[in-house]
Amino acid sequence: QVQVVESGGGVVHPGGSLRLTCQASGQIFHSYAMGWFRQAPGKDREFVAAFSWKDSKTYYPNSPKGLFTISGDGAKNTVWLQMNNLKPEDTAIYYCAFTSIETTNLNWPVMYDYWGQGTQVTVSS
Repeated sequence: QVQVVESGGGVVHPGGSLRLTCQASGQIFHSYAMGWFRQAPGKDREFVAAFSWKDSKTYYPNSPKGLFTISGDGAKNTVWLQMNNLKPEDTAIYYCAFTSIETTNLNWPVMYDYWGQGTQVTVSS
């Protein structure tokens, strides 16, 4: 079993920044990538970014979610999501996910084996 834990959410003013952290732990026999998704009230979960350990490649949606940058440390099974110039529409629960599946379809939630509980990000004046 793998545990995924997010941290770093909070309340920020428009134009502000936050850095989310996600760490996977437990019985990790093979780790391929970790990703971030978000879900706002009444909306579907959407892909934000992913990081592949194999080649340290980053993945973003075709329409990037603002000034977001993902980075990672494979030795620690940890990824970070740096979010700059946040807007009210970025308000959502941000979820981190872990996958052992070697795939380029990291924007698909079904590709992930384990998910965290989510961390709330609220952008409000």
